[in-house]
Amino acid sequence: MMRMPLFIAVAALVAVGGLFLPLVVPNPFYFYAGYVVLQYMVIATGWNILGGYAGYTNFGASAFFGAGAYMAAFLLKAFGAPMLVQLIGAGCIGVILGVATGYLTLRIQGIYFAIATVALVVVLETLVHNTDYLGGAAGLQVLAPAPPAWFGGQPQYVFFIMLVLTVSAVVVARWIEVSWIGRSLRAIRASEPAAECSGVPTLRLKLLACAISGGIMSMAGAPYATYSSYVDPVSAFSLTVGLNALAMPLIGGTRSWPGPVLGALLLASVQQVATVTISSEFNILAVGVVLIAFVALAPEGLLGLRAFRRRVS
Repeated sequence: MMRMPLFIAVAALVAVGGLFLPLVVPNPFYFYAGYVVLQYMVIATGWNILGGYAGYTNFGASAFFGAGAYMAAFLLKAFGAPMLVQLIGAGCIGVILGVATGYLTLRIQGIYFAIATVALVVVLETLVHNTDYLGGAAGLQVLAPAPPAWFGGQPQYVFFIMLVLTVSAVVVARWIEVSWIGRSLRAIRASEPAAECSGVPTLRLKLLACAISGGIMSMAGAPYATYSSYVDPVSAFSLTVGLNALAMPLIGGTRSWPGPVLGALLLASVQQVATVTISSEFNILAVGVVLIAFVALAPEGLLGLRAFRRRVS
């Protein structure tokens, strides 16, 4: 297994390499499509910290994504904030929502916790619908400042931002997995009463997982306002986001950090191809069919298959 310092160095090289992609790839469409794939890698990685490592299934991923998108749009509209400030603001609101939601719901488990997270989506979407400053039901038009000249255009710029976010999220997930936090979260997943009897501070660790997971998923939504130049409640709190956040880690494998990345790469790429060749409405059908197939044939995801286990080992 690659040591953490070497892993961080490789991740940094990947991020730096993204700076030079505009010089190699002239077509902006690939950056638009690549942005979406990377966005789902971040969302799936963030979801997996709570849903995979700790075993608490979260149906509220779109609430965090939408909160991050609207926080970024608000900061841009009110203060003309740069992207870095938007990301920090989105991360903060995600952490706050994660801790608040976790504190209220983590004492219940299983399907009851999953149902409780759906309420967060409904509450936030209703709140935005009734806030005129955020555009209400009609949505909010976003006029993002011009990107740095190096990137050549907005698609290349938001792609690079999302690439850096993806690398950062994967590094955090990898660190958690190999640290005592990851071991404790896996103990909670296996048997929470047994973990608590062994001295694991279960509630504090679950709140920490909620905070990190919520922060990452909200930061994934921050560049969306610049990417689309428009934010509305239907797209920001979309069912598709929540469904993909659940499906991608399950398809790739929830027990380690490569699973969500692999699942997002596979499923989001298929969705982008289907959007261009068939229809964007095909996406939800594709997710459902693929998810059912993996649950039936490979319940531990791609990484649970023998061929993948051999390659990883």
